[in-house]
Amino acid sequence: MSMCGWVCLVTGASRGVGKGIALQLSGAGATVYITGRQEEALNRTAAEVKERGGACVPVICDSTKDKDIEDLIERIRREQKGRLDLLVNNAYAGVQDIFDNLGKKFWEIDPSIWDSINNTGLRGHYFFSVYASRLMVAQGRGLIINISSIGGLQYLFNVAYGVGKAACDRMAADMAMELRSRGVASVSVWPGAVQTEMVNKLILAENVSPAVEPTTKRLFAQGESLELAGKCIVGLAKDKDLMALTGRTLMTCDLARRYGVKEDDGRSIVDYSSVRFMLSQVPALAWLAPYVPAFLRVPHFVLALASSRI
Repeated sequence: MSMCGWVCLVTGASRGVGKGIALQLSGAGATVYITGRQEEALNRTAAEVKERGGACVPVICDSTKDKDIEDLIERIRREQKGRLDLLVNNAYAGVQDIFDNLGKKFWEIDPSIWDSINNTGLRGHYFFSVYASRLMVAQGRGLIINISSIGGLQYLFNVAYGVGKAACDRMAADMAMELRSRGVASVSVWPGAVQTEMVNKLILAENVSPAVEPTTKRLFAQGESLELAGKCIVGLAKDKDLMALTGRTLMTCDLARRYGVKEDDGRSIVDYSSVRFMLSQVPALAWLAPYVPAFLRVPHFVLALASSRI
């Protein structure tokens, strides 16, 4: 119960990574407000939190509706006497559209996919951050986390997805510049391939679409559990050197190593910056991967430089 007394808000927590984060934060003792658009699914998450002995407040909230966001933050201010310690911007609405359009070029896709992907998963994050920051700045402490992905660094899925994730990373970095002096940290967190409910349905099922490449299916077959990111975020929230990390983009595999986080079933966590993993993704070189020590990693600045456009 190391986060006893904390007040947290996790958006998009009715399923997937958001649900896993809410379960872990509440398990650490925090009071967690969770949002979602579907009442039944949201209440299932809340029921699971309570079954584990945690404190959870489910709130129907559409991240594309500004009034919903403003009203929720005002409710937290009122109910928690102005306290909000942690915001996790996780809500996302474009997964089905992404998988429905796998393999298509941006000019072949209805341009409204931009709104499907980025209204909730980018614009909503900004609005939540603005209102949450007002509480955090007033109390002189807090942490804002944008859930993003490696799609912000290199091409993944489609143009709208990559632009949105790159913007989430940049948002976290730029907010950190303005929040640092007020004692509030802002970071972007990249989970790896996560075995969410949608992934199990759209990628790992036996009747998977032929548009899903075998390499993608293999990657998710060894993917992270729903709650790994939550375990990492609990460690991050309690980190005594948190302000040294503000503004950065952090991988869950790195956070897991930093905080000694393990998967409950004992399986290893894929280290996406390891030389072994990178070799395993190149068919001609995959045979070398088992012979490379697991501790050999490519420095993150090299990954950034490799994707630099300057």
